[in-house]
Amino acid sequence: MKVRVAIAERGRPLGSPASVWLTFRVVPFLVAGLTRLWSYTLRVRREGFEAVEDLVARDQRIILAFWHRRLFMMPLSYPFHRRNARGEARGVAILSSDSKDGERSAATWRWFGIHAVRGTASEDGAKALVRMIQAVKQGWDFGITPDGPRGPLMQLKPGTLALARKTGAWIIPVSLTYDRSFQLKTWDRMVIPFPFATCVVKYGAPYQLPPAAADGAEAVRLQRKMDELEAWAEAFPHG
Repeated sequence: MKVRVAIAERGRPLGSPASVWLTFRVVPFLVAGLTRLWSYTLRVRREGFEAVEDLVARDQRIILAFWHRRLFMMPLSYPFHRRNARGEARGVAILSSDSKDGERSAATWRWFGIHAVRGTASEDGAKALVRMIQAVKQGWDFGITPDGPRGPLMQLKPGTLALARKTGAWIIPVSLTYDRSFQLKTWDRMVIPFPFATCVVKYGAPYQLPPAAADGAEAVRLQRKMDELEAWAEAFPHG
């Protein structure tokens, strides 16, 4: 797979050729490879997956919404290989910032077949939303951390609802947990499984936004559903 350095192509210097090669190709390749090997040691179980499979089988677009602290291993929630009407390979997309950190992250996710839409909701939310809408209309599903990329922790931002309203995509709250894990000392308290742990991915019931639904009421609804999944993940038996 060829990993493209998108920011450099738009004329934004990322450093010397050696630095670009090391930082945006070698490091993402190694991190992605280690993460994939790590995931192979996990015993994965999915709950509520049938409804998601049905939407994919009917060629419906979906938005997976999950808290940032559950991001690690979240690719396990999307075991699909999709194509658009023209036969082009499609899968899940994420929003990644137009920064060096964002490019490094995007280059890493590409090794998982995850497409990065460039932009940040915090800097120019309107432009980021337009790019996200375009991606969904081109056949991509979307994965969103409504409290990312810097928090506040587990507090919903409006991007998920705006994307669902503009595209008609189905919102699917999702979380995952492990029987053996630890937390990083980061702003999001990222949860990391120990190798050979059991990973359980739990999907909430998919739903679409009613055309006349009030944004405030829908935000409360999604926040509640995601909080319920977080409570389930925290209460999961740990060995």
